[in-house]
Amino acid sequence: MEPSKPIILLVDDDRADQQIIKRIVDQGGLSATLRVVSSGKEALDYLGRNGAYTPPADAPTPSLILLDLNMPGMSGLDLLSVIRNNPQTKLLPIVILTTSDQESDIVQSYERGANSYLTKPIKYDEFVRVIRELDEYWFDLTVLPPVLGKEA
Repeated sequence: MEPSKPIILLVDDDRADQQIIKRIVDQGGLSATLRVVSSGKEALDYLGRNGAYTPPADAPTPSLILLDLNMPGMSGLDLLSVIRNNPQTKLLPIVILTTSDQESDIVQSYERGANSYLTKPIKYDEFVRVIRELDEYWFDLTVLPPVLGKEA
């Protein structure tokens, strides 16, 4: 049986950024499969396998979460806190990928348990480079925690 590809869960309400990251993944060369949700609530539904994400096949456990901070409703910082306070999700690697370069956002992200903080590049070729290097770092170089929940 062939091992499954790692899953990146992108939590970002910006459709343009979603499309850029999808395009990068579709161009190949990444070791991960991308899943996309557009809000903190949807991310919690995905992680908790609620609503549309009830079947395990529709919400495989992510190996990495890419989290935007600036979202309507539940902010990325609030979502980060909820994920870190849940015993079933607290070990999931979370990389903040946002437009904010505010020192307060950076500090709060690390205080709340982010594993890394990246500012979204403006230029497309730089965005591609960042996503490819992120994939290589997290899935080729880093030892990740064991799968937290067994897929049914």
